[in-house]
Amino acid sequence: METYGIEKLGIISPKAVYRNLTPAQLTEAALRRGEGTLSNTGALVVTTGKYTGRSPKDKFIVDTEGVHNEIAWGSVNRPISREKFDAIKGKVAAYLQGREVFIFDGFAGADKKYTQKFRIINELASQNMFIHQLLIRPTAEELAVYGDPDYTILCAPGFKCDPVVDGVNSEAAIMIDYEAHMIVICGSQYAGEIKKSVFSTMNYVLTKMNVLPMHCSANMDPETEETAVFFGLSGTGKTTLSADPARKLIGDDEHGWSPDGVFNIEGGCYAKCINLSAENEPDIYNAIKFGSLVENVVMNPETREFDFYDGSLTENTRVGYPVNYINNAQIPGVGGIPKVVIFLTADAFGVLPPISRLDKNAAMYHFVTGFTSKLAGTERGVTEPQPTFSTLFGEPFMPMDPSVYAEMLGEKLEKYGTKVYLVNTGWAGGSAASGAKRMKLSYTRAMVTAALNGSFDQVEFKHHDVFNVDYPVSCPNVPNEMLDARGMWADKAAYDEQANKLAQMFNDNFAKKYPNMPTEIVNAGPKPVK
Repeated sequence: METYGIEKLGIISPKAVYRNLTPAQLTEAALRRGEGTLSNTGALVVTTGKYTGRSPKDKFIVDTEGVHNEIAWGSVNRPISREKFDAIKGKVAAYLQGREVFIFDGFAGADKKYTQKFRIINELASQNMFIHQLLIRPTAEELAVYGDPDYTILCAPGFKCDPVVDGVNSEAAIMIDYEAHMIVICGSQYAGEIKKSVFSTMNYVLTKMNVLPMHCSANMDPETEETAVFFGLSGTGKTTLSADPARKLIGDDEHGWSPDGVFNIEGGCYAKCINLSAENEPDIYNAIKFGSLVENVVMNPETREFDFYDGSLTENTRVGYPVNYINNAQIPGVGGIPKVVIFLTADAFGVLPPISRLDKNAAMYHFVTGFTSKLAGTERGVTEPQPTFSTLFGEPFMPMDPSVYAEMLGEKLEKYGTKVYLVNTGWAGGSAASGAKRMKLSYTRAMVTAALNGSFDQVEFKHHDVFNVDYPVSCPNVPNEMLDARGMWADKAAYDEQANKLAQMFNDNFAKKYPNMPTEIVNAGPKPVK
C-alpha cells in the first residue's frame, strides 16, 4: 500500500491511504462512511456537531526562538510550547493509525511567483473534499512532480484533547508551528478551521515576499481589467458583493497584493447560506450542487430540499465550492493593481453613512480599526449582533503586528493612487436593537457599482462631522434620502446620541490598541461631540 510518506509523521499502519481523490470519489467515500447525505441538488451535506464556527480561544501558535519576536502575542495569538505541540501531534498521529486517511496535495497562491504547496491529511473524506475544492487544485502533471509540501496540515476532528493533560483550553485545538511548517487541527469538525489555518500561514509567509496578505474578496472589469478589492469580516457582504454578474470574480475571501497585482490565495469559495435566495445571490445559490460541501443547513428529510432560513443548528450555515462554479470566475485568480478598495462594515448601531469616501489617512485609520458587527453564529457563543473592532478586518488570522500590514497597505495606496470607500451594509434608520432593517442589498450593490465605475467622481459630497468622512448626496439607482444616515432616523436626537456613542467607541479602541500611531492617522478618525 502506498503511504505517500505519512509514516514520517508517525502515522503507522493506516487502514488505507487515498491521495487527491476526485470530488465524486470523495463524495462516495463520505456517504459510505456515514459522514453526510446528499441534497436534491447533489451537494454533500454534513453537520459539524458542537463546533459550528471558528473557536478562537482554541487557536495557538508555537512559540519558538525563530518566530518569537515576529508574532503579536496576546488574546488572539496565544503561545503554546513546542513540547506541548509535539505531544498533541504525536497523539493525533497515533489516533489515525488503523484508520482510512485522505490526503490532498494542493496549492495556495494563484500567482506562481508566490505559490506555496500545502499537504492536508484528513480523517474525514468530507473535509478532504472541502479543502480539495477550497485550495488550488494541481493538474495531473503538477501532481506527478509535486515533491515535498511547504506546509502540512494534520486534521482529525475525532481526536479530543484533554485540556489538563495537553495544556489547551478545551477538547479542540488549532495549532500552527511556523518554524516546523506544520499545522495540527483536532476536536472540531468545522471545516473553516482548515481554510483559515492556510490563510493564517500565508499571512505570515507572504509578508516576507513583499506581498500584502488581505482578508478580502476581489473582482475585476472583464473589459478594462480594472481590479477592486473588498475588505470585511464574515457576514458583511464580502462574498455577496464580489459575486457581481457584471464583473469577473477573482476570489471571495483571501488575496495577496504583490507588485504585479492581486492574486487569489485560494481556488474556492466558502459562502454563508443563512437566508440565501436565488433572487438576491444567484451565483452562490446555483453553486450548491454536486461537488459542494454544505455545513449545518437544515433539509427536508424526504425531499432533501434546503431550508436556508432555518438557523436552528447555527446562523453560520456554510457551503464550500470551487471558484469555477461561479460562471464569471477569473481563472487563474489573478488581477491587476486595485483601482478601488472598499471596506465593508455592518453597523449594528445604524449610524454610519451607507457609503463614504476616505482619504489615505482615513483609510489607514479604518483599516487598522476594522469596525463591524460580529454577526450571530460566526463564532461560538455569539447569539446576537455585537459591535466589534477587528484589526485589519481580519485580526484572528494576522499573526504579526498590525503595523506590518498597515504600512504595506498605506504604501500601496499612495504609490498607485487607489481610491478607498467605507460601505455600511448594516442597519439603516435605527439600530439593530430597535428592530430596524439592514440596508437593501440592491442599494448597496448600486453604491458599490458607482464607486467602481467612477460615478462618484462627478457627485457632490457632504462632510459628516461626527464620523469625519465625506458621503455622496446622490447615487444612480439609490434614493437620495438613503444616503443620509441621520436623515433616515425619525428621531434625530436619538441618532445623534448613538452616533456620538459609536464615535467615542472608535476613539477609545484606537487609543487603547494603537497608542503609537502617527498623529495624522489618529486625527483622521471620528470626532464625537462632547
